[in-house]
Amino acid sequence: MKRQVLILGAGFGGLELATRLSESLSDEVAVTVVDQAECFVFGFSKLDVMVGRQAAEDVRMYYRDFAKDGVEFRQETVTAIDPKARTVTTSANTYEPDILVVTLGADYEPEATPGFVEDGLDFYSIAGAERLRDALPSITSGRVIVSILQPPFKCPPAPYEGTFFLHDVFTERGVRDRIDMHFITPMDSPIPVSPEASAAIIAGFDERGVSYDFGRRVTHLDPGTKTAHLADGGTVSYDAFVGIPKHRVPTVVEESGLTKDGIDGWIHVDPRTLRTAYAGVYAIGDCADAPVPRAGVFAETEAAIVADHIAADVRGDDSDARFGGNGICYIEFGGGEVARVDVDFLSGPAPTAPFTPASPEILREKYEGADQRKVRWFS
Repeated sequence: MKRQVLILGAGFGGLELATRLSESLSDEVAVTVVDQAECFVFGFSKLDVMVGRQAAEDVRMYYRDFAKDGVEFRQETVTAIDPKARTVTTSANTYEPDILVVTLGADYEPEATPGFVEDGLDFYSIAGAERLRDALPSITSGRVIVSILQPPFKCPPAPYEGTFFLHDVFTERGVRDRIDMHFITPMDSPIPVSPEASAAIIAGFDERGVSYDFGRRVTHLDPGTKTAHLADGGTVSYDAFVGIPKHRVPTVVEESGLTKDGIDGWIHVDPRTLRTAYAGVYAIGDCADAPVPRAGVFAETEAAIVADHIAADVRGDDSDARFGGNGICYIEFGGGEVARVDVDFLSGPAPTAPFTPASPEILREKYEGADQRKVRWFS
């Protein structure tokens, strides 16, 4: 009989893992992919929605089009995970797979910053990007704050990309000279692993007249006075506040016990194999505590490692596949300018992240890569 593989989550990691298992093990495993959503969206597409470049429907890729040999997709909500018994309960079924892979991503916790739900905007979800898009026409003057509320967060370049995009929107509308744009982050630099990328982002802020505070954290907002309060006791007034909300592991994962040994409440994994402390259970992507940023490119490369280990397990072999923590991150500076950072966190004695300045070639490379993934997963 075929071994049963259950993948919880259909983001970068889940889609790539299911695709690889279909390519290499379709005769030996039966794969079920569970996700509560009906579609997949590239993270960078939310910026396009935010500025009105694309409608939400334009960027959705529906899971009904994800058809792979030996793989079944089911739109269900995961309600309980027992990693020890390797049992999963959803809104429609109970599963007892031979191999379980948890790749449920990270959820947003906007309520963790008091006042943000009442008076904040964001672009980290499609709904948030649409709300911000609809609010932009009414922003014609005053101070606009963009703030990272608490690391870690998905896609390290995205907060800076969003700031550059907002600058372009205000410029195109002829109101930029009446708007004071200010960036606040608890981080000491934009991309800590890459001083070159950080310098380019700071130079981009300077060129566009965006002021910034690094190493300062917003603790709460006072909607009545339009004031952001900082951890160091300072305050900054605002007319519009755009925040990157605190991220957290999904509640169902936290309740499962998978996070009890993890770093900062995330699922603990062996950083080289992505195995958890439970037999036959892996975790990849944003919900795991592998020492890499939370970005789809890392979930995708982790999926390749897990696919190799599952193949070895099914065939009674050992696998020497090891996650190197490597990937390519793109940084959009607005106006069609895209740069690249080639990061490698685990292959050598220290992380490396050489920076390649923006060019038309990198812009094409980014979107060609997205098109290739779309064809690979949804054709």
